[in-house]
Amino acid sequence: MPELLPKNDFHRKIIHLDMDAFYASIEMRDDPSLVNKALIIGHDPRKHNGHGVVATANYIARQYGVHSAMPTAKAMQLVPVDRVAFVKPNFNKYRAVSGQIHELMHELTDQVESVALDEAYLDVTKNKLGIDSAIELASHLQQKIYRETGLTSSFGVSYNKFLAKMASEYAKPFGRTVILADDALKFLAEQKIEQFPGIGKKTQKQLHDLGIYDGADLQKLPVRFLIGKFKKMGYAIALHAHGIDLNPVLSDRRRKSIGIERTFENNIHSQDQALTIIRKFSHELSQKLKNKKVSANVVVLKIRSNSFETITKRQKLDQPTNQALEIFLAGKELYSQVPNFLEDGIRLLGLTATNLESKNYEEVPLELFTDSNILS
Repeated sequence: MPELLPKNDFHRKIIHLDMDAFYASIEMRDDPSLVNKALIIGHDPRKHNGHGVVATANYIARQYGVHSAMPTAKAMQLVPVDRVAFVKPNFNKYRAVSGQIHELMHELTDQVESVALDEAYLDVTKNKLGIDSAIELASHLQQKIYRETGLTSSFGVSYNKFLAKMASEYAKPFGRTVILADDALKFLAEQKIEQFPGIGKKTQKQLHDLGIYDGADLQKLPVRFLIGKFKKMGYAIALHAHGIDLNPVLSDRRRKSIGIERTFENNIHSQDQALTIIRKFSHELSQKLKNKKVSANVVVLKIRSNSFETITKRQKLDQPTNQALEIFLAGKELYSQVPNFLEDGIRLLGLTATNLESKNYEEVPLELFTDSNILS
């Protein structure tokens, strides 16, 4: 084990369950005429003056290059007009189906950590069915979800959350991937850094500039080198490259989010004003998180135009944080990714810190960042 890394924990059995194209799959289930269409969940730009954003799309649409957060007008350019279909999002329906699926999860264990309506971690080390095999439990859950909802899902199984997440993404849709302790380092070595959860586009470019393209490249680097380049995030990258993630599955009984939102009597038409409000919300959230002694893994921005078009964007943070600056930078980045509502006017802004966790990791000693031996 390279220096500075903690001893790994192989005893846990973690499932990451991810529903396949969840919103689109529900709509195709409820309207079979959509099954062979390139289905986009979002407002049809032909009926909304060219406005609208893709919430999600089915796999046919994805083959044309459609993806979430894309303007629906751009999606229209990618898909033949005779193949495309738009359905307005129905979140009340999606939440109801999500609740049904979560009830099935809780038949296995109460150690369920929801990440979104369509995604959750389950710790089945000890479970209600008394089954030792996490693979058998995951298969049982996958099949039961299909029988009772008509929807497919993919799952990953491993000894920690990070690897279970990577596994569930490895073979979709209706995928089943298991990463055993003996195979983890080899599996990670073969993955491009773009496949590592938590390594965003900016960090990917920085790593590419250093000649680092996959897990094998990361595993060869001294931990001190990654810390020298990326500070705390570098330490997290080193942990993940070596298959280490000691974060527990946090059951839903704990509060999972803290949010602030405001509807404006006078619409916002200035970017500076919007960012000033996001900065103010960031400081308020930071104080709330510190008071609760928790940190956030995800920041969510909600924005609504004067015509009541609402967009919600989320960003996974490189490290859990309760610091106002880091929350603001995430909120600012999310704001840059949404369509320009300023001409129409921004009616509502909201900022939420979610996927909360108590501090459960050991800080890297400060001298690591000032050691003259760190490579640069």
